[in-house]
Amino acid sequence: MKLWDESTKIFLGYIVFLFILIFSNGANAQALKIGNDLCVVHFNAGWNSANDVKWVTDVNDAKLKTCDIATDTKAQSEHEIVVVPTIIIFYEGEEVKRYQADISFSMKATLEEIQEKIDEIVMESF
Repeated sequence: MKLWDESTKIFLGYIVFLFILIFSNGANAQALKIGNDLCVVHFNAGWNSANDVKWVTDVNDAKLKTCDIATDTKAQSEHEIVVVPTIIIFYEGEEVKRYQADISFSMKATLEEIQEKIDEIVMESF
């Protein structure tokens, strides 16, 4: 038997590939930056993509950001995300309103509710 038979080479190749994958994922992950603008952040996880809130892209008068808490665990902890999807409205860097999914991991809030809150914030800022 050879010291490095074919199955050993394949196994070591997989191990090297996994290490590269793990370390490159952490290096490329971008931290969520809220800023001081009016901002809507849609938090979800890749494993729950079936329950993405598709209509959130129709929100007006606010910047839209998304965050996958499976890859950005710092944001999950910092913003205390306990259920996905969660939508949070931020203004001047502070949380103004939070909308969370129910036990079925689907969002019950509507575009109209969220837009109404955004409109209220915009009107109060004048």
